[in-house]
Amino acid sequence: MSAPAHPSPPPPGTPRKVIAIHAAAPGAATAPGGCSSGSCGSSDGPADLPAHIWEKVKDHPCYSSEAHHHFARMHVAVAPACNIQCNYCNRKYDCANESRPGVVSEKLTPEMAGKKVLAVAAEIPQLSVVGIAGPGDALANPAKTFKTFELIQQTAPDIKLCLSTNGLALPDHVETIKKFNVDHVTITINMVDPEVGQHIYPWVFHNHKRWHGLEAAKILHERQMLGLEMLTQAGILVKVNSVLIPGINDQHLKEVNRVVKAKGAFLHNIMPLISDPAHGTHFGLTGQRGPSAAELKALQDECEGDMKLMRHCRQCRADAVGMLGEDRSQEFTSDKLGDIAATYDPTARQAYRDFVEKERADQRAAEAEQKAGLAGAHEKALVAVATKGGGRINQHFGHASEFQVYEVSAAGAKFVGHRKVEHYCAGGYEIDAAMPSILDALKDCAAVLVARIGHCPMKELKEAGIEPVQDYAHEYIEASALAWFQARLAATRPSGTARVA
Repeated sequence: MSAPAHPSPPPPGTPRKVIAIHAAAPGAATAPGGCSSGSCGSSDGPADLPAHIWEKVKDHPCYSSEAHHHFARMHVAVAPACNIQCNYCNRKYDCANESRPGVVSEKLTPEMAGKKVLAVAAEIPQLSVVGIAGPGDALANPAKTFKTFELIQQTAPDIKLCLSTNGLALPDHVETIKKFNVDHVTITINMVDPEVGQHIYPWVFHNHKRWHGLEAAKILHERQMLGLEMLTQAGILVKVNSVLIPGINDQHLKEVNRVVKAKGAFLHNIMPLISDPAHGTHFGLTGQRGPSAAELKALQDECEGDMKLMRHCRQCRADAVGMLGEDRSQEFTSDKLGDIAATYDPTARQAYRDFVEKERADQRAAEAEQKAGLAGAHEKALVAVATKGGGRINQHFGHASEFQVYEVSAAGAKFVGHRKVEHYCAGGYEIDAAMPSILDALKDCAAVLVARIGHCPMKELKEAGIEPVQDYAHEYIEASALAWFQARLAATRPSGTARVA
């Protein structure tokens, strides 16, 4: 059974009529929604979430894995100071090609940030969220953070506001956060045992004093737990970020997951340590390795039953602009803002949201149709997808800088992560040297779904036991992945030779 055919999506911001396959109301839940398991961010609709919570998360690309296909985020770098030191962080102002937390090309004043938000909103109708995530800590710079929020609220009231914090100063600012209608806050919590924390944090600065070692970790832990409790009591959604550091907190993060869930966190994002020595971090310089994709997935799978997990995080720069997985910040540097007509048009932005709601209904119906054909199947497999966004298979194999990975089974198509790779094509030429690393990144996948692929990479994928598939170009990801899987099972039964995860 093939996936339902769909026309190619229009340019961003151009609404079109979408023919719904079934009468699925916009925002209605499937069982269980865009991720099919409800595990990679919240993709579930009001069937398992109160309507007011679903309304908060449905267009937030970090809090909803479904939304990350359709909506963009923006970080404004107004918070340079930090009140703790992490062994995985070095907040140098570095190359614009780097993509990791704490890195920015330029710092902004609140006034510059307000102007930049308008410029981005005028150019990118997908923009739904503006956050402050550094390059230091948002709440170690409270005056700049809240002045920025005030200016954005005055000029772009439909944009959601969020912030990220290490939590040390959080209890002091919960009331102000609530005052500015900030309904999403991310806290980075890497431990709930200071004995573990002392190996992650050399020092914290609290109450006009620098604390070191175990004492520092105890203070940070107590403040993080208090802040988390206060936010949830205030009705503010909390996402907890945790950095997976092999040999230090890898097993401990299961306890972190249990504790933050008990204290009311909405979402848990377990991220891999980035420890390239070139970044100059303590862990990078001392040889601390990051986890493999398999190690990360295994831990996420272990924690999955306890609470919703975010698996689509890209560990963005502190000045990132655009969809998750892309960064358009260099289009909106201060020297270019004068060339951009910052006319805020809420009508165009609402038209885009209306278009997305129609796409969502169509996408869910298509997935449900394919899922019905897998009833009773016990197999599962991993499928890699080349996509530029919009929830469709719409990217050439050679142009992909990452592949999104889905686990397909009778339960549906569940987003389980992404694999960053080198471009196979550059300037119209194939880069053969990139292929071994791409094959290594996709080695546990049974297939790769692409809009197009050349003869040479197709041959190498087949030789590696990975099926290259271009039959579903520009169609919905989940429905197509399930359609491929259905055909795969039909072709391999009763021998059951399909590669399973």
